[in-house]
Amino acid sequence: MAKLAVLGAGSWGMTLGLVLNDNGHDVTMWEFDAEQIRAVLRDHENKKYLPGIPIPDSISFTNYIGDALAGAQAVVVAVPSHVVREVTTRAREMIPPEVLVVNVAKGIENGTLMRMSQVLSESLERKDTERIVSLVGPSHAEEVSRRLPTTIVSAALDEEDAVEARDLFMTKYLRVYTNTDLAGVELGGSLKNVIAIAAGICDGLGYGDNTKGALLTRGLAEITRLGVVMGGRPETFAGLSGMGDLITTCISRHSRNRHVGEEIAAGKSLDEVLGAMVMVAEGVRTTRSAHELALKYEVELPITEQMNLVLFENKHPDEAIRDLMIRKPKREATARL
Repeated sequence: MAKLAVLGAGSWGMTLGLVLNDNGHDVTMWEFDAEQIRAVLRDHENKKYLPGIPIPDSISFTNYIGDALAGAQAVVVAVPSHVVREVTTRAREMIPPEVLVVNVAKGIENGTLMRMSQVLSESLERKDTERIVSLVGPSHAEEVSRRLPTTIVSAALDEEDAVEARDLFMTKYLRVYTNTDLAGVELGGSLKNVIAIAAGICDGLGYGDNTKGALLTRGLAEITRLGVVMGGRPETFAGLSGMGDLITTCISRHSRNRHVGEEIAAGKSLDEVLGAMVMVAEGVRTTRSAHELALKYEVELPITEQMNLVLFENKHPDEAIRDLMIRKPKREATARL
C-alpha cells in the first residue's frame, strides 16, 4: 500500500482516486472548493461531477493541499491544464524531487505552448521531466468509474517511472501500457480534442458517417504531422493516445469537446456554450495553442485552422466545412510508420 495524493476532485481525478483505492492504496484527495468537499462527505457521492458513483469512506478529502501532500509517495495532478502551473508552483516545496508525479491533464499551455510534462518540469524545478509521468488514453471517467474495461498508456522518458505509475493504476478493469515517447503520447492526447470539436460540429450540422470517417482519418494525419515535427514517434499516434483517444472522443456521448462542437453548430456562441458547462472542455484552449504551433513549425493543419476560425473569429461552421472540402486537390499522405 502506498500513500498517494490526488490534486483535483473533478470527474477524472475522483475516478482515479477510486481506482487507486480499489488497489488498496491510502488516497487523500485535495479539492480547492471546500463546499464541494462537504457535499461529497455528506452524500458519499460526487453529485456535481460523478453522479451515481458511491464514494467510500476509505478515501480522505481535504481543502488544504499540504495535508494531501504530506508523506505522499506519488502525486496525481488532475486539475485542468490551464491551472496545472499555478497549482504545482504553489505546491512545489511540498513535493520532494524523488516523489513520482503523474499528470492526467490533456492540453498545451497557451502562451508557452508547453506540454503538461514540460509545465510540471518547470513549475516543480525538475530537470528533463525527471520523475514525471503522463497517463493518457481513451478513458471517459463516466465509464472507468463504473469499472468498465478500459486501456490507457503510462508515458515517461524513463521506462522505470512509466512502470511505477502503471503498477499503481493497473486493475482488472483498467489495463495500463507503458511508452517512453512522452512527447508523442501527450500531443496525441491533447490534439485529438481539437478534432473532437470538429466532430461535434459535423454531428450538429447533421452530417453522416462518411463525414465522420473522413474527419477522423484526416484529423489523425494532422495530429501525426505536427506530433512528429515536435519530436513524437509516428507509431505512437496509431496507439491509445492517438487513434484510440481520437475515436473515443469523437464518437462518445460523454465527450465535452464533441459537445462544444454540437452547441456551436446549433448557433450558440462559444461564451454561451462554456458558460453552461460544469466541466472543462480542454480542446478550446488547445485549439488556440495548436494553431500557434502550426505557424511556429510551418505545419499544415487545415482542420485545426478552421476550428480556430470558428471558435475565435466567429466563422460559420458551414463555411468552415465548405472551405475544407474545396481545398486544392492533393495526394493522400500520412506520416510514415
